Amino acid sequence: MTQDYDLVVIGAGPGGYVAAARASSLGLKTALVEKDPKLGGTCLHRGCIPTKALLHAADVFTEIKEADQIGILVKDVKVDWAQVQKYKNKIVSSNAGGVQHLMKSRNVEVFNGFGALKGPNTVVVTRTGTENVELKAKKIMLAVGSAPRALPFAPFSERVLSSDQILELPEIPKSLTIIGGGVIGIEFASLFARFGTKVTVLEMLPKILDTADADCSKELALQLEKQGVQIYTQVSVSDIKVKGSLAKCTYVDAAKKSTTVESDYVLVAIGRAPLTANIGLESTQAKTERGYVEVNQFMQTAQPNIYAIGDCINTPWLAHVSSAEGVLAANHMAGKNPAAINYDHIPSCVYSDPPVAWCGLTAVEAEKRGYKVKISRFDFMRNGKAAILGKKRGFVKFVTDVQYGEILGVHIVGPEATDLLAEPAFAMQMEATIDAIANTMHAHPTLYEAIWEAALVATDRAIHG
Repeated sequence: MTQDYDLVVIGAGPGGYVAAARASSLGLKTALVEKDPKLGGTCLHRGCIPTKALLHAADVFTEIKEADQIGILVKDVKVDWAQVQKYKNKIVSSNAGGVQHLMKSRNVEVFNGFGALKGPNTVVVTRTGTENVELKAKKIMLAVGSAPRALPFAPFSERVLSSDQILELPEIPKSLTIIGGGVIGIEFASLFARFGTKVTVLEMLPKILDTADADCSKELALQLEKQGVQIYTQVSVSDIKVKGSLAKCTYVDAAKKSTTVESDYVLVAIGRAPLTANIGLESTQAKTERGYVEVNQFMQTAQPNIYAIGDCINTPWLAHVSSAEGVLAANHMAGKNPAAINYDHIPSCVYSDPPVAWCGLTAVEAEKRGYKVKISRFDFMRNGKAAILGKKRGFVKFVTDVQYGEILGVHIVGPEATDLLAEPAFAMQMEATIDAIANTMHAHPTLYEAIWEAALVATDRAIHG
């Protein structure tokens, strides 16, 4: 059976399904192919949404445990892990249904099965228990995503877990070793430490959250250690052995000293690999490097009618990046002449306790590009709303250009950092100067006053700083 479309999208994650919705609204007859039973991809089923649901449960648990500090007495606070998992699964299921409804409302035809290229204009959908479908398309979009990377000497197992597997643990572990201090590893460290797990983080680089501002990374590490997380940086894992219900992880530090840590489980969070094998790229002119599909600024491959977005290209593994790339590609296909994405303005968020969020350049990156940099900072300990919430740790930090007041970067660690980021990120995208934020009245008492205060510091008008 063969069907014809203007566009076939392979992969129904936040890049693929958003792109399909946009393309259909632009008048392109669109089909969406997904290998999993439900739409939504890794973000919805094994990433952003379930992880943040669990982190929210940890936030609530922490709030209740600490409520006596404001005179609210609650005794014997406990975690019903089975109920937490039900809550998480309900959120995921509801969102998956929403994606399915969106595709129906936008007249996007969905095909469940494994999609692979058969030349530059054909996608073959392999389906279990029924005949394969051949889809002809003027244009094809690859949104095939990525999967967790395993260590070569320790494949994933019952005790050596991927970020997918750890979401389905039947109980809260008494101890957990996390290999990798990036966003994924740190979020799980923050989650389980607050539920009482003894957590050890092993990071190869000099600091956790290597892409974040160094001061933010340092502050987060300090707060995690106060919560009981043991963090070891500049270490290399050399071996993992599983014996019964224990996993023994051996690592070597900078001084070549070897240490073994035992735990119930080991989480391997060393990154993700693009799922570009076996999708028929060799039948087209599209090129890859280290498994990533090479694209231009409009997401076009070397085969001009084939586009690629999201985790299968070498851009940040973020759902909102995938969505933005999908919309850009759909607009380009429809001849809308879209502007290319400015990857310097990508918002990055870590939903730990405290959360960390940033957009733009660090001071080091800005100086490497030749800017004369000014750094301004305002601590939450001087913010009235932070005091009310009992969350005075952290700060807002701006990196600005001395000559014009251009906002080169903003870095936040502290209460509601992931939501507070929106204002300065928008200002950067609109090319507003730091003076524009300093001249904007901010309501009192609010956390986002800290952004205003940091801007006042940058413009030499500090009040509380």
